[in-house]
Amino acid sequence: MFSRLREYIKDKIDYLKKVKYSLLMDYKKYKQKLKPKTKKTSKGKSKKKEPEKKYTGVKIIMFGVIAVLIFALFNVGKKQSSSAGGVDGAYVNYGRDVKRLAREFDLSPSYLMALIMLECSGKNDVPPRFEKHVYEKLKNVRAKKSSDLESISYKDISNASDDALKNLASSWGPFQLMGYKCIHLGISIKDLRGDNSLYYGVKWINDTYGDYIRKGRYADAFHIHNTGRPVPKDGKYRTYDKNYVPNGLAYMKEFDKKFQY
Repeated sequence: MFSRLREYIKDKIDYLKKVKYSLLMDYKKYKQKLKPKTKKTSKGKSKKKEPEKKYTGVKIIMFGVIAVLIFALFNVGKKQSSSAGGVDGAYVNYGRDVKRLAREFDLSPSYLMALIMLECSGKNDVPPRFEKHVYEKLKNVRAKKSSDLESISYKDISNASDDALKNLASSWGPFQLMGYKCIHLGISIKDLRGDNSLYYGVKWINDTYGDYIRKGRYADAFHIHNTGRPVPKDGKYRTYDKNYVPNGLAYMKEFDKKFQY
């Protein structure tokens, strides 16, 4: 990455030098044309004409071009973002990082991007979603009224405050991962909802049902993410939104095209 950045900066500096040299040559030519001419007076002495107004247009253009190039130079490598969401917005917001993580975990980048579309519409500012029924279940586990919730036991949350349980009962990040998944991952809730939420989301997906994705069983993978189980044998989806899986498969086709370029 840094080697490519150095090459990019070197190319821009060389280009700036060429632009500067070219514009200076043009400016000198104009300046030469505008040199005051002499004329003879009635007494035979030479008198200089009043010099015409200096040509400043070239200077303005030169500084304008340099300013634009410097702006581009210092903004190279900065992550672009889009608040609009949608397939194009999702690709701008997450495409580069998802492609890198997909390669790291040997997962389909199109599947991950489709999942982001299903869970947060591709937006980069994703608010948490509080699940009251999950909160009540966690409270029951803490009060020893229930043995566990997806292997989250009393031991895991015995000292958790009500606010902490609310965080655990909320979904976070572009994959809208439930907060209590942080216990499965061995991390804190702030890791799941912070700048590393994309990484830990992909890691959880890989650890939980990554083999389904690697085998191309994408319908099962979408169904697991939403319900915790693969598609039932009767072929009927048990997702909250009956179009969750079909929409995910359709989004995958759109992102397949984008990742081809």
